[in-house]
Amino acid sequence: MLLAAGRGERLRPLTDRTPKALVPVGGKPLIAWHLERLAAAGCRDAVINVSHLAEQIVDYAGDGARFGLRIAYSREAEPLETAGGIAQALPLLGAAPFLLVNADIYCEVDFRRLRRLPPHHAQGDFALIARRVGNDGTPRYTYSGVAVMSPQLVRAVRAGDKAPLAPLLRSAANEARISGEVLEGLWQDVGTAERLAELESQLASRK
Repeated sequence: MLLAAGRGERLRPLTDRTPKALVPVGGKPLIAWHLERLAAAGCRDAVINVSHLAEQIVDYAGDGARFGLRIAYSREAEPLETAGGIAQALPLLGAAPFLLVNADIYCEVDFRRLRRLPPHHAQGDFALIARRVGNDGTPRYTYSGVAVMSPQLVRAVRAGDKAPLAPLLRSAANEARISGEVLEGLWQDVGTAERLAELESQLASRK
């Protein structure tokens, strides 16, 4: 599942006319990097949740055939936040664990292995000790926006309700139900114009 329903407030005015998932970087929309990497990793089915400027994303990605994927869309009349978006999409996702990716990040993760999660905020979101995620302790890392997730994590969220993901992750961490790994490759949240420019510069320097 690719999370692409957000409004992108911090990227306005760019996101007044372009959904954040379609913001171009490195010569292609952000979401294209994910779709291509998912297909290269052997993924064949993807669900994208959409809300703000939804039809632009649907028009761009279509049925997914040109990416080597089959894409279904979970539509939200208004953004339901992360956990709410997942709960809304469960009929399309099924009962098995699934790969979850924020569409507004750039991440050079090998989706076949999912072996890494990156530091980003100075204080970090979670501690990671012996691959076990916790709320206390050091070293601390930021949740990367990439996870293999069980639908059971959002079992208490009703379809159509707004609900953030962070409290559910923290609760699961308290119960020792989350594992994680550190990403050492390029990862960038593209939540602001400054971060977008930084990523563009990093990618351009490789050419």
